Amino acid sequence: MQPKYPSDSVTTLTDLVLPGETNPLNNLFGGELLARMDRAASIAARRHSRRITVTASVNHVAFNRAIPLGSVVTVEAKVSRTFNSSMEIFIDVWTEDRESGIRTKANEAIYTFVAVDETGRPVPVPPIEPQTELEKERYEAALRRKQLSLVLAGKMKASEATELKALFAE
Repeated sequence: MQPKYPSDSVTTLTDLVLPGETNPLNNLFGGELLARMDRAASIAARRHSRRITVTASVNHVAFNRAIPLGSVVTVEAKVSRTFNSSMEIFIDVWTEDRESGIRTKANEAIYTFVAVDETGRPVPVPPIEPQTELEKERYEAALRRKQLSLVLAGKMKASEATELKALFAE
């Protein structure tokens, strides 16, 4: 299978925060943001694999900044690493100041999607070749995250987690 680049999967969704999407503090509901991130990640996974994709897990979400009513919010997703049938999608969330136009990173997340056939069985996905320094950092860290998830789920012995052992080796 021909390798692809993270830039091939870039997905950007931009929208306003409307009154029905906010909590009593007039900030975007976390669940609403999760749904937006899931949609962007799904499109990025589909662009990479050109297959049906399903959310396998939400590995990490950081709600670092509240996103107030009326904000312009942009969700940017792209594949950071692939495995056999799964893809890690890294998502950055930005808010835009309405007057200056300055963008500020508000949140980030990491989702895992799996490519499947029409019967729901996992299918192989193309490998990925990171290009930028940030893409290379995220690519390398993805294997550690995957091994940690497998160890915590009891699907891998800690002694087999080579990337994790390397972090703690003297």
